[in-house]
Amino acid sequence: MKSFICILLVLFQFTIEKGVGAVCETSLCLSVPDAGEQDSTFRMSVVEYKFKPKSLILPASFITVGAVGTAIDGMNDFHLFSRKDSVKKLRVDDYMEWGMLGWVFVCDLMGKEKHNWVDQLCLVVIAEGFNAAMTRAVKYTVGEIRPDGGPHSFPSGHTANAFLGAHIAWKEFKDSSPVLAYSGYALATFVGCSRLYNNRHWVADVVAGAGFGILSVELAYLTYFPVRNAIARKINMKGSDRLVVAPTLGSYGGGFYLSWRF
Repeated sequence: MKSFICILLVLFQFTIEKGVGAVCETSLCLSVPDAGEQDSTFRMSVVEYKFKPKSLILPASFITVGAVGTAIDGMNDFHLFSRKDSVKKLRVDDYMEWGMLGWVFVCDLMGKEKHNWVDQLCLVVIAEGFNAAMTRAVKYTVGEIRPDGGPHSFPSGHTANAFLGAHIAWKEFKDSSPVLAYSGYALATFVGCSRLYNNRHWVADVVAGAGFGILSVELAYLTYFPVRNAIARKINMKGSDRLVVAPTLGSYGGGFYLSWRF
């Protein structure tokens, strides 16, 4: 309706004889939105994320230590534990493996997170994709035998998932709540220790698993935000005015200014 009124005003100005009163010199810009666009356009925020290469040092170190321990015969347990033939297994690690993927959302209830829950959910899903691909590929490639005789010991998938959840919580709360940021690591360490106690993994498996979990998170942050921001800019571009028509009136007559943003 506003655009229609503005057009009528412009047409009315064209009918005024140039000799009456002072010469009118003005311009009027009309913004024409995309078809189907409503008055209140949706805009998606752009979240800048700066990747720091040094963040890969810790996971790379864990994976290297675990790989070396597995490669050298007799070193995968680092001679730190005396294995028993049978133990009364703890089952809590099977639940905490997946429960830790939601740890960041538990922390959201108690502290100020860096990114919203939608971004966090996307990061968890992407990180788990990286984690599953890497750990499964290494497990079936290496073929390390577990302490209890089972197959596919290296690396520990339970530990990788636990540290994945812990590391996302650390990245989201390290600046606002150190207690929440580091709490996940304590829980993830418990999962790793329970895998050792249950005779399901060697120490090298657990160390490498922690590295793979942390690495998955770093890769998720590295790949997610550039894609997310590209989508946000595209949405914001479509939500803004693209066609601008500017009728102009001057001492020498009238005209139109046309601009198309793409």
